[in-house]
Amino acid sequence: MSAGTAPAGTATAGGRSGRRPGSPATRDHILSAARSRFAEHGFDRTSVRSIAAAAEVDPALVHHYFRTKRELFLTAVAIPVDPQVVLAALRDAPTDELGERLLRVVLSLWDSPQGEALLAAFRTAVAGESEGLIGAFVTEVVLSEIAGRVDTPPGTAALRTGLVATQMSGVILSRYLLRIEPVAGLPVDRLVRLVGPVLQHYLTGDLDDRAR
Repeated sequence: MSAGTAPAGTATAGGRSGRRPGSPATRDHILSAARSRFAEHGFDRTSVRSIAAAAEVDPALVHHYFRTKRELFLTAVAIPVDPQVVLAALRDAPTDELGERLLRVVLSLWDSPQGEALLAAFRTAVAGESEGLIGAFVTEVVLSEIAGRVDTPPGTAALRTGLVATQMSGVILSRYLLRIEPVAGLPVDRLVRLVGPVLQHYLTGDLDDRAR
């Protein structure tokens, strides 16, 4: 190293600190910065470069610990399910069956071995500790996949998927967290028959609430 070169992470001659070097604490620092950025700006509007700047590290170091932005987001939000599991089940579903298909696949995840970890993440969100992250996960990572298919009339996709998110959250809260009967004990098939059409109405039905 030449005499005039300062090692990474040390103060330069002008008194400005260099970028944070890699260390066991750096990964946690990146995660902390990512949680703040994702919660404030959402998944799509948050770049790896902005996370790196907030964490005071080089963007390459972010990719060193987390290969992609999606991997970083999933780690930050602590959801133990890859959204591709949900998305794969929706891609081949006819548009007029999306409501029931979405509810069925989500319920199957909550009833799977990952259910306890999902419940822990949901409890954290309900407690207000990561509500922005959970919201971004649901609306920008999962529901954004179907938004383009239900944007009729144009400009209604955000409202439609938002209504679906509120309905799904209510079902999960009642069935798995609060254990409200008889919802908690309903067989999946019956719950899907009852709630699926409501979700489908939000996705493809008439949302005109003007006086008739």
